[in-house]
Amino acid sequence: MTFHSDKPIYLQMADRLCDEILAGTYKDDDRIPSVREYAVMLEVNTNTAVKTYDELSRANIIYNKRGLGYFVTPGAAEKIREERRRVFKEQQLPELFRQMKLLDVSMEEVVKAWEKN
Repeated sequence: MTFHSDKPIYLQMADRLCDEILAGTYKDDDRIPSVREYAVMLEVNTNTAVKTYDELSRANIIYNKRGLGYFVTPGAAEKIREERRRVFKEQQLPELFRQMKLLDVSMEEVVKAWEKN
């Protein structure tokens, strides 16, 4: 995984795990890699992975079964989707509209670009 300097690594790791949940790699009540496994997989310090799992536990995206590991909380995918929609609407969409206005990009151009994908 390539990390970017604009966001802490542990949050980028949390985003990746959330992406995997949204993609269906991990479903409700599925076991996810252990902290050590995830740290090795992404080539980061174990303490960084611990922070990632702590963050996701606090957000109720994953939960710990003592002695068995971490699992996906039922309903986590929808919770992630709702939060990301909120952030998109409140932060990314206003910036997109601002850029469209500055660059004189019409909604029709956006729709045509969308339809190409």
